[in-house]
Amino acid sequence: MGACASSEVGAGILQPTMEEVNRSRLIDKMLRDDERRLGKEIKVSPGSSGKSTILVIHLSGFTPSETESYRQAIFSNVRDAMKACFAVMDEEGIDFEDFSLMAFRELVELAADLRDDEPFPADLLLPLASLWNDRGLRMAITRGHEATLPENFYAELDRLFSPQYRPSDQDILRCRQKTTGIAETTFQSRDMEYRHVLRIFDVGGQRSERKKWIHCFETVTAVLFLAAMSGYDQVLLEDRESNQMQEALMLFDSICNSQWFVKTSIILFLNKVDVFKERILVSSIKLHFPDYQGEDTDYNAGREYFKARFTRLNRSTSKEVCELFASCPAISVQSLMGMGARTDCNYTTAIDTNLIKVVMASVYDIILARNLQDISL
Repeated sequence: MGACASSEVGAGILQPTMEEVNRSRLIDKMLRDDERRLGKEIKVSPGSSGKSTILVIHLSGFTPSETESYRQAIFSNVRDAMKACFAVMDEEGIDFEDFSLMAFRELVELAADLRDDEPFPADLLLPLASLWNDRGLRMAITRGHEATLPENFYAELDRLFSPQYRPSDQDILRCRQKTTGIAETTFQSRDMEYRHVLRIFDVGGQRSERKKWIHCFETVTAVLFLAAMSGYDQVLLEDRESNQMQEALMLFDSICNSQWFVKTSIILFLNKVDVFKERILVSSIKLHFPDYQGEDTDYNAGREYFKARFTRLNRSTSKEVCELFASCPAISVQSLMGMGARTDCNYTTAIDTNLIKVVMASVYDIILARNLQDISL
């Protein structure tokens, strides 16, 4: 029952053999090598900014269970979007053009979440299609730009309600699924030219999650901060009184100037620019940001305005902040330090999985340059 010990050693303590010492040193070396090899990055943003999209396009497909999870989430997106329209109608005092649709409204409001392998309920296809095409509900959509609606899904309801339906990659990228907690993913770029390994820590974007992670990442290489430009006229899901863009600005201020990220590069990714370009044609920037001086429909002026709103928040003269734009006219990767500044431009859209890789390749370059600087190469 006692511990075994060599007769050459006192107090029952075993001395390690030379083989064990060498093995321990080898393990320590492997751990140090792995730490140098892994570029560490965290990705943070307010809700609805597209941070999960940027992550999923770098993974090697989805497992059947992941695909099933997204299928259920897509149904919830469709149902919850319609319920959001009902809320706008109630707030604005808008009635259905066809009053008989009130019965369909009750069906949608009572619809439960899907269970595993349960098809979209066939008895909801006609109600959802009829409600979506009602002029009263369309008026609510026009007035309630703050509601993020999955119009692509509603344009393809017949496909979604097929018993054989399985989400495509584009369906998954359009799906809104709340990020909670902290999830770590390790991956390489699929392109052979970029073999740098990244550890991505995807932190919850919603308010209740933020206090759980910020102090944990003092040693990360870079923070990739995503903000949806299309959120300038939208509210938060968890607080309909708060503007998404204002929330993003406040969060960026706290991250960029945090004591935990004094030596950390900040990469600002202004996402969903394609949606922004369409939305400014019908929704005034000045209504939500009175200090905006450009024309409401001037895409370039609006883009530069919001870029300046973010970059002015950086109060450090030594911190590196880089900007990335997703969608036309270009992605701009530019250092704000002045010294060693550079700009790389490529054309892309918010959910173009091939061209988004070009953006992430620029992220790799930034991290590699930082690592080379650290070792004085």
